[in-house]
Amino acid sequence: MTCPSVCRCDEDFIYCNDRGLSSIPSLPPSASVLYLQNNHINNPGLPTSLERHLSVRVVYLYDNELDEFPMHLPPSVRELHLQDNNIRTIPRSTLARMPLLEKLHLDDNSISTVSIEDQAFADNPRLRLLFLSRNHLSSIPSGLPASLEELRLDDNRISTIPTHAFRGLNSLRCLVLDGNLLANQRIADDTFSRLSNLTELSLVRNSLQTPPVNLPSAHLQRLSLQDNALTHMPRGSLDGMHRLQRLDLSGNNLTTLPRGLFKDLDSLGQLLVRGNPWHCGCNLRWLYDWLSARGNTITVRGLTCHGPDRVRDMALIDLGSEMEECEVVRLTGTKEKGAVGGVESSTTNAPPQGSLFTLRSKRPGFGFPDSGLDYTLSSSGVGKSLALNVKPLSHNSIRVTWSAAQPSSSFRLSWLRQGTGNAMESITETLVRGDRQEYLLTSLQPRSSYIICMVPLPVSSESKAAISGDTDSDESLVCAKAETSDLSSLEEKEDENSQQITVLPLAGIIGGATATVSLALILGVFCWYGHRTGNLCSRDHYTRSSSRKSKTYDDYIESGTKKDNTILEIRGPGFQMTPMPACQPMQPKPLREDYIIHTIFPSNGTGLYKGSNHVSNAGHGTNRGYREGGIPDIDYCYT
Repeated sequence: MTCPSVCRCDEDFIYCNDRGLSSIPSLPPSASVLYLQNNHINNPGLPTSLERHLSVRVVYLYDNELDEFPMHLPPSVRELHLQDNNIRTIPRSTLARMPLLEKLHLDDNSISTVSIEDQAFADNPRLRLLFLSRNHLSSIPSGLPASLEELRLDDNRISTIPTHAFRGLNSLRCLVLDGNLLANQRIADDTFSRLSNLTELSLVRNSLQTPPVNLPSAHLQRLSLQDNALTHMPRGSLDGMHRLQRLDLSGNNLTTLPRGLFKDLDSLGQLLVRGNPWHCGCNLRWLYDWLSARGNTITVRGLTCHGPDRVRDMALIDLGSEMEECEVVRLTGTKEKGAVGGVESSTTNAPPQGSLFTLRSKRPGFGFPDSGLDYTLSSSGVGKSLALNVKPLSHNSIRVTWSAAQPSSSFRLSWLRQGTGNAMESITETLVRGDRQEYLLTSLQPRSSYIICMVPLPVSSESKAAISGDTDSDESLVCAKAETSDLSSLEEKEDENSQQITVLPLAGIIGGATATVSLALILGVFCWYGHRTGNLCSRDHYTRSSSRKSKTYDDYIESGTKKDNTILEIRGPGFQMTPMPACQPMQPKPLREDYIIHTIFPSNGTGLYKGSNHVSNAGHGTNRGYREGGIPDIDYCYT
């Protein structure tokens, strides 16, 4: 049979795409690859004779008008493209007609989880690639074949992944779950650990706050976590990933990374971290050293500092002089010291307050007073160009204030805790901006003595010379001593202060109440006298001017409204208004108002409003129910 007139044939390649076809024409028996995309072919347009073309291996039927999974396809098909149709179901009987199928593309259809028949892929033992992107899936399809090597489920509605979701998929190498509704709380702990041969995992555009636990590490080469809500990368989350080549953490909310996070990433060649508010203090000194050691073997994109201000918009790798000021010491448990004395820095904490860098120094920039000498330090110290004052604020904090005779670019503040006898602990130093005049030391030890020293740094000696120390710095050194209080004594003082403070509001309340009562009595006497003398006008009557001959008019008549003296009642729960006899023009003003408004309670004992947890009780009287009915005090009217 010759090539169809509406198509173009190139040996066994049949090009019938973009022809406006509504059905498949007769094909030559030697056809192996059919290009039928971008037409108007529907399910009735698939002839039954198509099953007899046993040489067909690849069929392109995407962007057509198929409503159901196509039948009558040749059993020899190995690759089938059905994306951009309106297919709703995946029946097992139809797939069973293609036992040699290896690649199935079903992107951009209307397939839901319940519309995939149970064990739909059981008769396709060779299926290696399954694309179900941009459908209506709410969970991972069950019964996937063990032969599957690549699975794409991006841009669906998957929110939960149970433990058994990927059971038996030991051959899976690529898993794409981008653009779903995944969160850490809805992913089972050992979900991904079963995928022992996985080389690529993509979880882009989800709602993850940390990477999923127990990620497969043995063969993983590409890990994509961008555009999530990551705020923390737990230490050990990337352990064992010796083959990882590409890591993407872009578009998250990371400020720092814990030390040792990359200790096993020997093969990492691409690190993409743009779009994160990186805080480039001493917390990232380890990363600076790690990147410097790797040199040109790794490509880094987006590691730009968001803070502190003096290094904003600078790349971390360019902070050579700033990072030399940091000297990180590994303590027990590999803790990192932050910029405020003794406070651990983590990914979720705010940037350190005030200081540029803080370090636990093995060789401080200047010497502390020798503890063996016989002289004492007070809570204040005065030097040639600096006056220093320290004051304990609590059992674990000391406030440091100073005044400099001359402007300084920065100050070097150091403090140490005195141990028993003449023993001294390690020194902690920090650089403070020159425009500051106070600093708060926190996380100190209770009942401890601290020696606190400060020296101003001129502009010329702010860098390495200031760190190493010199004679001028030692001469400008000013020290003071402070002792933190005991925790128990502090609590006693707080109790005493709270008792004293409570006396003041009580006196104010008594005085205010006395004044209010006095004013109320005076106002009451004035109003009573006004009523007696008739100087206060009636609310419902008034006298017109002399032009109207001093005739008394009624408010209703003046406003053009006919007065109704009948009883006005709101049916059901509500209010009732009963008119009283009107005042005579020459009679004195009565002491009562013309109308009385009172609350009408239903007979079942409930109030005007029913609370959400109200239980009616008919045994109460008619005046009960205002409290139990949920009526706020402000809405209750006393008559």
